[in-house]
Amino acid sequence: MAYNYLNTTSEDGVATITLNHPPLNVLNIEMMEELIQALHWAGEQPNPVVAITGEGKAFSAGVDIADHTPEKVDSMIDVFDRLFFAMSEINQPIAALVNGAALGGGYEIVLFCDLVVASEKAKLGQPEIQVGVFPPIACYILPRLVSWPLAMEILLSGDTFEAARGEQMGLVNKIISAENFQVEAKDFLKRFTKLSPAVLALTKKAALAGLGEDLKEGLKVIDRIYLDEVMKTEDAVEGLQAFMDKRKPVWKGK
Repeated sequence: MAYNYLNTTSEDGVATITLNHPPLNVLNIEMMEELIQALHWAGEQPNPVVAITGEGKAFSAGVDIADHTPEKVDSMIDVFDRLFFAMSEINQPIAALVNGAALGGGYEIVLFCDLVVASEKAKLGQPEIQVGVFPPIACYILPRLVSWPLAMEILLSGDTFEAARGEQMGLVNKIISAENFQVEAKDFLKRFTKLSPAVLALTKKAALAGLGEDLKEGLKVIDRIYLDEVMKTEDAVEGLQAFMDKRKPVWKGK
């Protein structure tokens, strides 16, 4: 479908959603509604990976301040929450390709992704506290990604930080050059697009299923996914046979 604030492509094993609201891809209510629709579209694609990136010099500078006004804030929080519910329902790994500034709600989208590739010039952060509010999704996810002191530093200071600092904290997988961002980002994703889409999705499912569980309960649910789902895919059979045959597997995605 046609979008006012987004572009979508499906090629080379990646379903890509590009935020396209110049100059800084600020998220307004209509744009977030479109993003929810695009996420549903991406989740239905056969591609092994979903990617979210931004057009221009920024990934996203956050949610439009105009949508924080008393008459709009309830609607804004509703659509914002539904955006992350839509992200949580995607089976494929989601990669954030951060080509520039990712701040506020824009950085919350990045934090909610499974993989993060950032330009060497990217600026990251949750500056909400500096205007008297806080970032709801970041309050949920950051303490699950980094140590409590680091999460509190990001949330309570509102300071921005460079991609190198994000990599040091474990919030960025890889830093790539700004000049060659698109090519290097595609190269990074090739590591995953050459694998079985079905098993990638089930591996993500197993990792999420074990979160918050003790060892015995976590392994119980992960083992069930392994035995009842992974081992019943055609790709598991093909992958194991290809290894024994000393050839490359031919994935069917099922």
